[in-house]
Amino acid sequence: MSDHPRQEPVSSRRVMRGRVFSVRRDVVRLPDGRHVRREVVEHPGAVVVAPLLDDGRILFVRQYRYAAGRHLVELPAGTLEPGEDPAATAARELQEECGCRAGRLEPLGTFYSAPGFCTELLHAYAALDLVPAVAEPDPDEDIEVVVMSLQEALQQAAGGGLQDAKSLAVLLLLLQRGVVAPAGLGML
Repeated sequence: MSDHPRQEPVSSRRVMRGRVFSVRRDVVRLPDGRHVRREVVEHPGAVVVAPLLDDGRILFVRQYRYAAGRHLVELPAGTLEPGEDPAATAARELQEECGCRAGRLEPLGTFYSAPGFCTELLHAYAALDLVPAVAEPDPDEDIEVVVMSLQEALQQAAGGGLQDAKSLAVLLLLLQRGVVAPAGLGML
């Protein structure tokens, strides 16, 4: 399979510029020569962090998400600042949202949040050897830290209690990498 674009851009126009993302409308040429429109959300990228306590339990955050219209439980995450290294973003978000620092940040992989319309690439990390630090949430964030074993998180996911896609993806990466025991009782 080739990485060559199967849809060649013909024109592009930014239709909205926001604080976190922009939206553009492109016209692209399909392989058969037809032209179609594509709306694309341009996002600078983000990180998602799985903070692991020494006993294997995971720190989540519960916060109100306006777009969802409700509180969600999710892993700590945040948007990359211009030119910022993803590991630095992960360390910053971990302290801001959970009030701790990691002795080690282990990369778990990268994935797109919604590649059908968005450029956001997420960098996932496991945060290990945690030590307390002063939490510094953004002024518009009201965050509560929630601690769960991997087993509890998986049960929440299966029952609809965890609905955040990036958190679900990172739980899968943790399982696949063997970072946490399947029973959620400790490190492998």
